[in-house]
Amino acid sequence: MPAGLAFPQLEARNLEGVGVSLPEAFEGRRNVVLVAFRREHQSLVDSWVPWLEARAATDPAFRFYELPTIGRLWAPMRNIIDGGMAAAIREPVILRRTLTVYGDVRRLTEPLGIDDRSTVTVLALDDTGAVHWSGKGGFEAASAAGLGAALDSF
Repeated sequence: MPAGLAFPQLEARNLEGVGVSLPEAFEGRRNVVLVAFRREHQSLVDSWVPWLEARAATDPAFRFYELPTIGRLWAPMRNIIDGGMAAAIREPVILRRTLTVYGDVRRLTEPLGIDDRSTVTVLALDDTGAVHWSGKGGFEAASAAGLGAALDSF
């Protein structure tokens, strides 16, 4: 991972319909952000959730977020897309931690050095948005060990 990466300033909306500014809306001292680019990435995101929930249960300064990132072509359909996701989820905790970003996807990928949109990107961020760790794909023990070590370091 290139040094000095930071989460860019973006506007997002959680699935309860509340607009937020990123990275300011990441509430933890330690945050994990799961960036997804395609609907079929949800299973990869979901594969991380048990590990992340276990971490959150023992670390009060830790939060995690799901970040569906959707191209500007789909922005006019935002209410329908977000509404469909919210209807499928219904769980308030998940609705609040799912932050949708619509628009030019490069506003997110370029500052974060994401060059592969065929899978999810997993980021460990501090409370300023600085990136401390980056990985790709679904949950694997080796990736989780690396992520855990990074989270323990800040």
